[in-house]
Amino acid sequence: MKLFLSMFIAYLIGSIPTGYLFAKYRNIDLRHYGSGSVGATNVFRAVGKLAALATLIIDVLKGFIVVTFIAEMIYTYRMNVSYNQFQVILAICAVAGHNWPLFLSFKGGKGIATSAGILLALCPKALLVGFCVWLVVFIFTKIVSISSLISAVSIPISSYVFGYGLSLRLLTIGLAALAIIRHMPNIRRLVKKEEKKIVC
Repeated sequence: MKLFLSMFIAYLIGSIPTGYLFAKYRNIDLRHYGSGSVGATNVFRAVGKLAALATLIIDVLKGFIVVTFIAEMIYTYRMNVSYNQFQVILAICAVAGHNWPLFLSFKGGKGIATSAGILLALCPKALLVGFCVWLVVFIFTKIVSISSLISAVSIPISSYVFGYGLSLRLLTIGLAALAIIRHMPNIRRLVKKEEKKIVC
């Protein structure tokens, strides 16, 4: 029972609709603007740089806090899972909350920032490689979605190269899979060469 309660708490934290709230303060409903996503990229388009940066930071913190402070506070050995496995379970729940938030009729973001917060805590070396890949691709393309997709794929490879444990390698694969699933509309636009670039 405590495990399921922990999963629900992680999901609720992930569900906090950061970008939606920043945009709503400006009387903008992100779900009906641009890509319809409530992530930092769409906040950038709808509201501006500062709101997008604040959204990014808070969404990163959601993932980081769940697998560190929340996991540490709640975990007990009576849960019949190891602490690392417990962190992985909470991590997936937090990203699911961000992607399919309870507070927005299950229509959320793509989970990239929240995943980054999780990886910052659990797989920092793999995250660093993923960030470098993201940056290089973005410099050449100016397209956030393709940068995020290629970065997401690079992280499971990096986690294997750096010798992270099986639980964490499976986590990176799961996070990459969720990122790809959430980017399917972007992938279709990329194929049609209709995906918009970001001009800073």
